[in-house]
Amino acid sequence: MSRRRRHISRKTVADPVFESMLVGRMIGYILKQGKLSTASRLVYNAIERANEGGSGGDPLAVVQKAVENVKPRLEVKSRRVGGATYQVPVETTPERQLSLALRWIVELANKRKGVAFEKALAQEIRDAATGQGNAVKKRDETHRMAQANRAFAHLRW
Repeated sequence: MSRRRRHISRKTVADPVFESMLVGRMIGYILKQGKLSTASRLVYNAIERANEGGSGGDPLAVVQKAVENVKPRLEVKSRRVGGATYQVPVETTPERQLSLALRWIVELANKRKGVAFEKALAQEIRDAATGQGNAVKKRDETHRMAQANRAFAHLRW
């Protein structure tokens, strides 16, 4: 019997403006040193900015489309077999797909230099919603790795 404690997953709090769990999680990924109001302001302004160039419809729909386009269906995990390490392709759970998509969007917006984070996040969301951008490239790269290593799929655990 395992001595480890069971992981208790915390409930995600919906944000007050859009009442969306998705935006609430994005704010959580941006949050630094507990500065919730700063993180919230950055996300809300970025969402508004990302929606400006569009049809002027629902700003939340743009974010949902962006996240949907970035979600990876497969990823590779390292598995050690007989002294060799193999990259084994595995399907990602819906929860992990969402986590990775949000993390990649925020991380790659952060890497855009020479632009304020708010503008970079807006641009990354807009690009991801149209199926372009660095986050979509990262998803495609992950899928390519899984495709290249599908010969090791039988090593799944």
